[in-house]
Amino acid sequence: MPWKGGESVGNGEYVAVVGGANVDIWGRSFAGLIPRDSNPGEVRSSFGGVGRNIAHNLRLLGVPVGMLAALGEDAWGAELRKSCAVLGIDLRHALTVPEARTGSYLYLSGPDGDMALAVCDALITERIGPAEIRERLDWLNGAAAVVLDGNLSEAAIEALTEGCARPIFADPVSSAKARRLRPFLARIHSFKPNCLEAEALTGEREPLEAARALVELGVAHAFVSDGPRGMAVADRGGKASFVPCARAALRNATGGGDACMAALVRAWLDGRSSAEAARFALAAGAVAVESPETISPAMSLAAVLERMQER
Repeated sequence: MPWKGGESVGNGEYVAVVGGANVDIWGRSFAGLIPRDSNPGEVRSSFGGVGRNIAHNLRLLGVPVGMLAALGEDAWGAELRKSCAVLGIDLRHALTVPEARTGSYLYLSGPDGDMALAVCDALITERIGPAEIRERLDWLNGAAAVVLDGNLSEAAIEALTEGCARPIFADPVSSAKARRLRPFLARIHSFKPNCLEAEALTGEREPLEAARALVELGVAHAFVSDGPRGMAVADRGGKASFVPCARAALRNATGGGDACMAALVRAWLDGRSSAEAARFALAAGAVAVESPETISPAMSLAAVLERMQER
């Protein structure tokens, strides 16, 4: 499956995102975190979820987006819908689940902004089952590309990867949830795990070897994130390389991976090579982590291209 897409994002085509939408609550201590104690710091909240964060970044990068998410019939769900409407994220295919909690994500960091601990309540996303996927296959197959996150159940992932004929971009979300994707790796166009998630699937700790191993397991294009060091890239054509990170002053690492995934999709739409796509994605990640917010208000196509030029 070729990497280059060359699709236009100005002719009404859209990207479909299937995954989590929730409220993020972030606590950042002013000094080193002390376990089992109250740590002075700051607490912020924003709208998040891996799928929604990717969709939000895609919109900031100029890509039309529709999303299949599951939202509760509660105040957080209503506010999430309003925020997506303002951004232009199409939620006509989303689910409203009565008497269910809208998802939430609680995470703590030290003064450096790097996550120390998190709790994710994403159970509502598992309400997106095979039937809900199959009912929306016309919409999914009308997209230029489809993005899924690992919060989906294995049954939903199977239905999506089996019925969707469009290129699928997948983010495993966590090491535990990465295993849900293993049976379907051969159906995935582009896979973006971090090193821990890749190791959970391949047993390889070194990112470049993990990327190669993912290709051997069936992935067409593997992009293994190695945090502040960069990204390993491998594909079925036998190409493999390691791309170092763009310059960044870290304030909050939480949104970097989601920005990278959105940028990989945009790079594919623009017809960039896989190595150039990795550079573009790392530049987007650099813009993202410099903001205290999960989604950087500075994110734009122009900002990412400028960051690439700084390299």
